Amino acid sequence: MMRSPRRMLPLSAVLTVSVLALSGCFAASPSADDGSGRVRVAMLQPPRSGLTPLSDDAFKLSRWSTAETLVVLDDLGEAQPALATAWTRVDDTTWSIDLRPDVRFHDGTPLDAAAVVTALTAATTASPKPRILDGVDMTVEADGTDTVTVRTATVDPLVPQRLSSPQLAILSPGAYAGGGPVDPVGHGTGAFVLTAVDGTSTATLDRNDDYWGGPAKAMGIDVSFVPDGTARAAALRNGTADIVEAVPVSQAALVDPALVHEVPMPRTNTLYLNNRTGAFADPSMRAAAREAVDTDRLVDQVYENRADVARGLLGPALPWTADRPARTTAPAGDPAGRRITLGTFTDRAELPEVAVLLQQELEARGFVVEQVVREYQFIEADALAGAFDAFVLSRATVLDSGDPVAYLYSDFACAGSFTIAQFCDPAVDAALFTASATEPGAARRAAVLEAERLILERDAVVPMLHERVVQGEAASVSGAARDPRERMLVTTETTAG
Repeated sequence: MMRSPRRMLPLSAVLTVSVLALSGCFAASPSADDGSGRVRVAMLQPPRSGLTPLSDDAFKLSRWSTAETLVVLDDLGEAQPALATAWTRVDDTTWSIDLRPDVRFHDGTPLDAAAVVTALTAATTASPKPRILDGVDMTVEADGTDTVTVRTATVDPLVPQRLSSPQLAILSPGAYAGGGPVDPVGHGTGAFVLTAVDGTSTATLDRNDDYWGGPAKAMGIDVSFVPDGTARAAALRNGTADIVEAVPVSQAALVDPALVHEVPMPRTNTLYLNNRTGAFADPSMRAAAREAVDTDRLVDQVYENRADVARGLLGPALPWTADRPARTTAPAGDPAGRRITLGTFTDRAELPEVAVLLQQELEARGFVVEQVVREYQFIEADALAGAFDAFVLSRATVLDSGDPVAYLYSDFACAGSFTIAQFCDPAVDAALFTASATEPGAARRAAVLEAERLILERDAVVPMLHERVVQGEAASVSGAARDPRERMLVTTETTAG
């Protein structure tokens, strides 16, 4: 049996705060140096699922330090205590997890084993499941008031890392009452209380003075959802935002360099090809698409060299991927006027520009290309349904567990939940199963790279480049998190004046 150390990360690494609002017209809002003590944040994407933690909206709750998980990850991706203080691996499929005492939810109810069971069971029984649970059959039960037992149907050495996913945040039982969508307002445990959400426009959070980790320095967070990258950058330049997510590279040169912070991240800009229907059901057409893409040109002309050319699905943020095995390439066919639809979204300002260059390159190869570009919230369902022949996506590769297996399974397993590529191959499924069952360490990394090799040899997708975080911070801001995994933004240490 194995008990984790009971050490804690510094609070600045465990917590996430949030932000104030800029909208399309950037309504005036007090800033920290007005004496309000609040932080204004402009975020890239609006909520897509009503801020339920069972969706990608969970990462907003995490970045606002309002919803917390049992476990957090350190810089190396190793599990560290959060709402759990320790865990024991009882056997290959069973884990015993001790809960932090004297923690209360924002609605006043105590954190106990029953509350954790309610939250995790909501995730394990959701349809669709949170992607961190793709391919995982997990059950949770209380063992007294301060301990829970987690069981998996098969060997899963990454249970602690899975429990760090923001999609497995622990909210109070009231968040799950009524049978409707999970309601995070007033139901977290974090340093900030989510008090109001105005649809896809704004969110408001106030400091939790009773926070178990000690009160945050900021009095609150005012969040605005600003999909338009030019508007986000303008808010940084004109002082209507304190922290700005994802400054477009086309705008970064227009901002004072002292306000722009660049961090390599495990995020890959990828051309997903529809392997099931249309032109790219033909492997030779997928190979033709691969050969058409000029990745160096994309990095130079669109990203102004603020990105890294992709050599695979996993990039330099995971340095061990440089030791990947050699792979073979399939022969390319002649498109000879084959018609394809190329989709992408506007929320990340660079992607429509990438699509323009890709259209040129694919047409030069012989394809006839029609583009479809919308906001992500209006295009995701069609992309997942296979409505496009090709789709340009910026995809985080270790977003959930600090380990890329969950991403690879979600996107490329036959039973994955995010199969834009409409891809299914028994050999890849077997490789992913092997990787998922391998203990953390060198053997697991080798298994991951073997699965990547098989996916790329089939030209399921064309990895193009690895992005970097380009985060804007006003000169008055201190203590903001610059997190490659995009789980943290404002911490308990963050101030804006």
